[in-house]
Amino acid sequence: MEFPNLEYINQLAGGDAAIKMKLIHIIKTEFPEEKKEYYRSIEVGVFPRIEENVHRVKHKISILGLTKGYEVANAFEYNLRNLDLKGKEDFEKILIVITEYIKTI
Repeated sequence: MEFPNLEYINQLAGGDAAIKMKLIHIIKTEFPEEKKEYYRSIEVGVFPRIEENVHRVKHKISILGLTKGYEVANAFEYNLRNLDLKGKEDFEKILIVITEYIKTI
């Protein structure tokens, strides 16, 4: 299992602590809302809405260095276009991992 990290954020910040903290703040504020919206869309069952939410979260997955997680999210997003929830459980495991990680940064 891979774990989130700040390597990409550190690269983007280029050693500037203020930029790094701003990027972390964005992740910590946007991700929980995006996760809530994802679960709301799952409850409603509107596939285009679910797909849109997965797409948004997918960027956070990438920024947090989850290469395999990004692939899982990408495959799930594709499946949603075909009205298929295959990959949902794996995607939701990633959401849990990220939720726990952002509590620590």
